[in-house]
Amino acid sequence: MKTRNEEPVVVAGGGIGGLAAALALAIKGFRVTVLEQASQFAEIGAGIQLAPNAWAVLDALQVGALVKRDAVFIEKLLLMDGISGDTVIDIPLDNQFRARYGNPYAVTHRADIHASLLEGCQARSDLIELRTDSRVTGFTIETHGLRVEIEDDEAIAAVALVGADGARSVVRRRILGDGDPPVSGHLCYRAVLPVDDMPSDLRWPAATLWAGPDTHIVHYPLRGGKLFNLVATVVRTDTRGGHNEEATPEEVLPFFAHNSEKPMSIMRVPKVFRRWMLRFREPGETWIQGPVALLGDAAHLMLQYMAQGAAMAMEDAICLAYCADRADGDFEAAFQAYQATRLVRASRVQLSAKLLGLVFHAKGVERLVRNNIYQGRCPDKYYEALDWVLTSPDYVRNF
Repeated sequence: MKTRNEEPVVVAGGGIGGLAAALALAIKGFRVTVLEQASQFAEIGAGIQLAPNAWAVLDALQVGALVKRDAVFIEKLLLMDGISGDTVIDIPLDNQFRARYGNPYAVTHRADIHASLLEGCQARSDLIELRTDSRVTGFTIETHGLRVEIEDDEAIAAVALVGADGARSVVRRRILGDGDPPVSGHLCYRAVLPVDDMPSDLRWPAATLWAGPDTHIVHYPLRGGKLFNLVATVVRTDTRGGHNEEATPEEVLPFFAHNSEKPMSIMRVPKVFRRWMLRFREPGETWIQGPVALLGDAAHLMLQYMAQGAAMAMEDAICLAYCADRADGDFEAAFQAYQATRLVRASRVQLSAKLLGLVFHAKGVERLVRNNIYQGRCPDKYYEALDWVLTSPDYVRNF
């Protein structure tokens, strides 16, 4: 394919958002260089939920079929009261749901999404250069284009820069100067269980959340039901805790001891957990500076309670390429349109996820009120409440 730009669009970061951006830009005929600081392209993490709006993006990027090979198409979303064991919310993900949103709801492994996007990028090697061991340290905007600075005193001439370099984004720091995001006090403990280790009465084909005071427990099947993903979250005033560190059951289980027997039967299975302290930013008004734009966590780092973080990053990618195409390679104009188009939607998800955490972690009378509000609702009421996020934006449908 003939390229539309002599100097590349540089994408800082080779995660899900960065690879999605590269692939989207290449589909529109732009030459891209992806700079990944690690020694290989790989994804850290385990399970991820894919709502219909995420599938719409994957299909637009022409990798949906690859991701679907190992995805599990669950039957419902469940919110259970972890104290009483009662069902609070039951959202069916049946044919009515698929017809409404044009796509299913599924769960899969983050690595499967990343590998599919990487395969899509490798298939377009005429337009996408993938570089490892390349840490972006800054940039200089020039009269025409910019220079992207890389560790070890290297620099690349580029037509534009996309900062998809995550929560501790160097590109963001150069644009906004706001440093690392603060810790949230929300601490996650993660494990992946073989199906045979999962209690037999909880091998549900559902994304299940057990809500408790200042805690919740999530589980759902992975890899065709051969595995189960387990994520247990506690809200703490002590905000120590790092990134992908080992944690013992002796550390974890006391935080969740107020839960009833069913969720605790899952928590007692892992011999070791991985500890993650979540970080969060309040929505900001600026993601861009001239021909430089932020994407995904670098732009709108959010808590995980809407299960939309990766979906928002991939929607960013589609929107960014859509705007670049419409601006015919004028990236300053394209990025202004991108920010104007994406800012409210991504920020609404950021804020909604934060508020949903309060719903999950309710205690005392608040917990009883929550249950009273949601128990017994018909599916259409839930769908109406979710339409704004699960319905794909026009720029995805028209990509």
